[in-house]
Amino acid sequence: MIENSKFIDYAKKYGTPLYVYDGDLILKKYNQLYELIKYPKLKILYAMKANYNVGILKLLQKNKAYLDTVSPAEVLLALKLGYEKEKILFTSNNITDDEMHEVQATGVLFNIGAISSLEKYGKFYPGSNVCIRFNPDVYAGENKYVQTAGSITKFGILMSDVDKVLDISKKYNLKVIGLHEHTGSGIGTTEQVFESMNNLLLIATKENFPDLEFIDFGGGLKVNYSPLAKETDWKYFGEKVGELYKNFCRNYGKDLFIYFEPGKFIVAEAGYLLIEVNTIKNNRGRLIVGTNSGFNHLIRPLLYGSYHHIENLSNPNGKTKIYDVCGNICESGDCFAEQRELPEIREGDLLLIKTAGAYCYSMGSIYNLRSLPTELLVYQNKEYVVTEKISNNKLAQQIIDLSNIEELY
Repeated sequence: MIENSKFIDYAKKYGTPLYVYDGDLILKKYNQLYELIKYPKLKILYAMKANYNVGILKLLQKNKAYLDTVSPAEVLLALKLGYEKEKILFTSNNITDDEMHEVQATGVLFNIGAISSLEKYGKFYPGSNVCIRFNPDVYAGENKYVQTAGSITKFGILMSDVDKVLDISKKYNLKVIGLHEHTGSGIGTTEQVFESMNNLLLIATKENFPDLEFIDFGGGLKVNYSPLAKETDWKYFGEKVGELYKNFCRNYGKDLFIYFEPGKFIVAEAGYLLIEVNTIKNNRGRLIVGTNSGFNHLIRPLLYGSYHHIENLSNPNGKTKIYDVCGNICESGDCFAEQRELPEIREGDLLLIKTAGAYCYSMGSIYNLRSLPTELLVYQNKEYVVTEKISNNKLAQQIIDLSNIEELY
């Protein structure tokens, strides 16, 4: 873990706002699941949508990681960074025909979650290997926007439609080598994971799918954003998963691979957003802190009502007060925390937003034409500037360069 004094040094050296990633912790979390899940044929696929920082991806690639991808550009980025196509799974979601052809040309395996998409894929590419995404009908996740199963979700094929999948596969000679399910993100109890696993395994029979090589049970493993959150019993989780899957494989008659595809579990705790206080207002007793960042850099609190722990690096022992910690975006909802108890904050203080490694920078934007922050990767006590913040002048010029303004005037 990076000491707080180091963050102050980073701020002086690289400026703020600044994203910092702990590469050692990322590798530790990636390898942790291999240690916990007691099953020999295990593959952990990092869900790169959580954070596509090329330094992180290259670090994982050097350590023989696998990837879960969800867009053509993610597939192409992974291949350009040296990932082998056999180590990448592409989970398609409402893709166009052009996108289908683009990814198919790379040789990466498709994970298809809609009957119509499977029919179309079969017409275009008969005789191909495919993975099928089913809806396990378990409604789980920390927010309705990240719950990816159940009757109202857009994801996956209903298990009651398994016969349609079998008919299409037979019609186009598709070889189903994998099955997939995903219930949501930030799953609070491991029992929901076991329930969704059991539901999928009910249809994963030799009679239905005789050519299976793996079953993928998704990600969504909970991360504790608050210091007061209850720790999940991951040891029990790993033992139960291994036991459940061994029993299934015994009945199936073959030892299949088991996949999990965590994103935030691997990178969330390893990420930090370092920001600076530039204004403080007292609105009839309500203390409002203004900073040099905003929801274009970290949208989770606004989008999901998410909690991120905040520390005052400059005045850690100050008298505690209640603050709203806000950003510099022209929106009233631009707040990292409301009515949060923190050591006294002064203009110029450095604040550290923790557990910011997943779905933070990757969901960022240049809204209000404010650049994304510099990204710093720290690994084995060395610092690597992976992505530099673009200056205001360069950002303005980029907008012009990307346009066809000459054709208008």
